[in-house]
Amino acid sequence: MHGSDIGNYRAHKVEREDRPDGTILLRSGWPMGRVARCTTDWLRDWARETPDAVLLAERSGAGWREVTYAQALGMVEAIAAALLDRGLGPDTPIAILSGNSVNHGLLTLAAQHVGIPTMPLAEQYALMPGAHRTLLHCIGLVRPGMVYAEDGATYAEALALPEIARLDRVVTRGAGGGLVPFDDLLKGGRADVDAANATVGPDTLAKILMTSGSTSLPKGVQTTQRMMCANQTQIADALPFLRARPPRIVDWLPWNHVFGGSHNFNMMLANGGALYVDAGKPVPPLVKTSLENLALTTGTLAFNVPVGFAQLLAAMREDADLKRRYFEDLDMLFYAGASLPQEVWAALEDMAREVRGDVPLFTSSWGLTETAPACLIQHVPAKGAGIVGVPMTGVTIKLVPDAADDSRYEVRVAGPNITPGYVNDPKKTAEAFDAEGYFITGDAMSFIDPDDMTKGLRFEGRIAEEFKLATGTWVKAGAMRLDWLARLGGLAQDVVLCGAERMEVGLMIVPSARALAEHPTEAADGALLGESLHAAIRARLAEQTETGASRRVARALVLADPPSIAAGEATAKGNLNFRKLLTNRAALLARLYDDADPAVIRP
Repeated sequence: MHGSDIGNYRAHKVEREDRPDGTILLRSGWPMGRVARCTTDWLRDWARETPDAVLLAERSGAGWREVTYAQALGMVEAIAAALLDRGLGPDTPIAILSGNSVNHGLLTLAAQHVGIPTMPLAEQYALMPGAHRTLLHCIGLVRPGMVYAEDGATYAEALALPEIARLDRVVTRGAGGGLVPFDDLLKGGRADVDAANATVGPDTLAKILMTSGSTSLPKGVQTTQRMMCANQTQIADALPFLRARPPRIVDWLPWNHVFGGSHNFNMMLANGGALYVDAGKPVPPLVKTSLENLALTTGTLAFNVPVGFAQLLAAMREDADLKRRYFEDLDMLFYAGASLPQEVWAALEDMAREVRGDVPLFTSSWGLTETAPACLIQHVPAKGAGIVGVPMTGVTIKLVPDAADDSRYEVRVAGPNITPGYVNDPKKTAEAFDAEGYFITGDAMSFIDPDDMTKGLRFEGRIAEEFKLATGTWVKAGAMRLDWLARLGGLAQDVVLCGAERMEVGLMIVPSARALAEHPTEAADGALLGESLHAAIRARLAEQTETGASRRVARALVLADPPSIAAGEATAKGNLNFRKLLTNRAALLARLYDDADPAVIRP
């Protein structure tokens, strides 16, 4: 039963309101469905209706450790009692230092069940000494009462930090030296769990998600039960196949990020689905782990980033059985980000048709940590990447005209899935909302067809990434970055647009693993030389048809060293901190504009 052949594509339906000042309000024309009180109401419902269905699984030896809904509910209630007995409550969150795991998921649900917030953190903050400053910033901001890590030995250095060592420290493995075994929580306690759960409501703080910290230290986004529960209703309103049969995913997207931890995790929980934790990632050598997991189990939904789909595509070209199993039961392919190369999109569609004669819904959506996350979604088949769709039920999209470009708009949003604000930061909270209460996203959008709202919106990048050339002309760096990621295809993992107060736009390229594997290179003081790679990039530069210095890339340079999380050049979510990278690599930026430097690539 596939998404494309069971009548599950709900037509786009958009209501538009035009204001005299040019502002446009967009809303879904569909009514919003019923919203759950809290996330563990889903757990209770499915434990009653499908007690033996798998909720969470992770690798164990040659197979999976699977936890059913009935088992999960029993463990969640036991852990919740133990947490209450230890004095935890709404004002004493739990900081989670390690990545996705079954116990991580059970602890999260137990805390949410009785109104204790969790703060899942990027594991790099704890594992990289250079990132401990960020870790301690998060701990100081939230002031948790407990810290959890999967392995006491792996996380020993972070757990020994004085600010953390004074807290209850719980680990699944490697207990000792004052660390509490996770099994102790499973023994339960005397607290009245049902009474505590009865106090949990839509406004209860469920978790604190840290922003990427791409321009400053991370902010703590308050995520309420209403936000998460409303967003799952909105998603299922747009994607009826989620309610038609329980979904299944084999997923690596990290739970400290709103997409993996709120969108995907709760999508399985809300719809009686199964989440198989993939300990791999789309980076060498961890992609091998992902392929091993897919050899055991495949999903009815597939979520990935563009580089992940590109790597999967390469693997399926070599493994016909993987290709068959991957596509045969798939309802949806979902890519995160607007930079999926069209060649990857087309190749995946071709493979799907070869396996099953049709294409599952291939789509994306748009949102932020502050929006739980989904606000816009493309829920009918699209012809290519970059479209982020139409408003979800219950959401109002406010489009404010761009004074410098009448083809695009600044996006603001309101709805039940929007955060009430940032933890202990009233100033940032006040700055985040306009006079009407709309959250100011800082993103730019344009219409696919200004005369037909049902065609949806296209993401045009972050307004804050834009800069001026020396001529005073603005460069729309966000949109150009997405364009160049597509143009460079498999050559680039990411790119940085340069040229502030200069005469031409330049490009710093973070090379992909594929580019490094296929093209011999040598390092030259932070840049890469190699005629084969340079020639491939030069050919892409020469293909440009744009005119005007602000729209055309005039030069490029390939970075020899990847962006550093410890140095603040990249966030734990993989986003680049463009300002920090350009500051740290000022010498390379100067070289980019030196025509005599052999590392500079010109059309």
